[in-house]
Amino acid sequence: MSNILLNYNIDYSMSPRISLDILKQKKIVPIKNEELCMLVATSDMKINIVALSDIFEQPIKLLEVDEKYIKAELQYYAFKQQLFELATYAVQNIHKENENSYIIKFIDEVFLFAIEFNSSDIHFEAVDKSIVIRLRIDGELNQIFRFDIALFSLVSSIIKYFGNLDISQRRIPLNGRFSKQIEERIYDFRISTMPTVYGESIVLRILDNGNIQKDLDTIGFDTVTLETIKKNIHLNQGLVLVTGPTGSGKTTSLYSMIQSLNTKNKKIITIEDPVEYKLQGVMQVNINNEISLDYQTVLKNILRQDPDILLIGEIRDQESLQIAIQASLTGHLVIATLHTNNALETLTRLFDLKAEHYLVASTLKMILSQRLVRLLCPKCKSKDLNINSYLHVGCEECHYTGYKNRKVISEVLTIDKTISSMISQNKHIDEIQEYACKNGYRTLADNAKEFVTSGLTNLEEFYSKV
Repeated sequence: MSNILLNYNIDYSMSPRISLDILKQKKIVPIKNEELCMLVATSDMKINIVALSDIFEQPIKLLEVDEKYIKAELQYYAFKQQLFELATYAVQNIHKENENSYIIKFIDEVFLFAIEFNSSDIHFEAVDKSIVIRLRIDGELNQIFRFDIALFSLVSSIIKYFGNLDISQRRIPLNGRFSKQIEERIYDFRISTMPTVYGESIVLRILDNGNIQKDLDTIGFDTVTLETIKKNIHLNQGLVLVTGPTGSGKTTSLYSMIQSLNTKNKKIITIEDPVEYKLQGVMQVNINNEISLDYQTVLKNILRQDPDILLIGEIRDQESLQIAIQASLTGHLVIATLHTNNALETLTRLFDLKAEHYLVASTLKMILSQRLVRLLCPKCKSKDLNINSYLHVGCEECHYTGYKNRKVISEVLTIDKTISSMISQNKHIDEIQEYACKNGYRTLADNAKEFVTSGLTNLEEFYSKV
């Protein structure tokens, strides 16, 4: 059963009639008044409706909702009541001059909640006649609040004001960033706005330097993979590729590699779109297409800066790949990302971008492909003996998702002399894979299976990531 509570703008102003303790005891959520009755969510359709009517002092209409969604809603009910109150005051004072205190407080509370739960992104979305606020936690979106659409214009204006953007412009995409102190710590926020049929979608990426500044040893790579990475990133020249979909932890891996290479006798230049985190001692170039400072322009001129190591945020096309290969041929170590599903598929992608086989063979040193998988909550996970795997159940500890935290799974393909020769001879990918597997190559699926077998995650998460 899906969580249909997410489809309602819950009226939290009704809640003072009944204490939170009673709501938790009876496992009910009052939703809203519907003409002559109150709509109440419950997982028990046999609940004493007469007693509920007495409590709320009006007739009751029941809405059946899975018990775990009732518990999830009630877990942060007090916080949502606070948001509701601030949102209501903000809308009521929308026409009062210089009256922004309520909406700023509202946004600050959302920021604080997002950071406390280690969210990577905050989504403010105009959906039909509502504003929906969702947080990306452990790679999954979780709706935390829904309110009348009248609030959206206030949220949009304040966030754009924070980012020095045109608050009146809602018909074209806008990008910006700002910094904000939250509980004695400075956080950077990257803004992206997009016009939609209902209004706007505003997404804030939370950039926390404390999370990105990780040592390679602490990311979670297994011993063999870690040793392979360290060996290849300390080469004097060559091409090292990190691959995977968006949200697979590539940026964390790249920055950790760069930090381990960042010494006084090395000049490191990064080309990023955009620069997400500032690294001390590293020359970082921010792509800006509005002034024609694109990847091609930077890459064409970058070698004149006499770098030792280049980090290319993303190889996007044939030209950027050719420049990366040329740089790795002329005495530079080039570390770059590419959006592919696995290490071997990366070879196919390079050839699709018209890379010459002999050049790939002579420059490519290593391909690292990775994912982030959610870990089962250790407090509530339950083993299903029928499928010999664990189930995600959900409890207060994991906010009723069944998962808590994530860990990296990876595969690493070292381009040794044999594989280099096979690439040069245009051998089929299946032949390369057969040779690699005979010599210790472990796929993402192999790594993920170990997580499932050991009970760290389950089959559902396995199939969603591999």
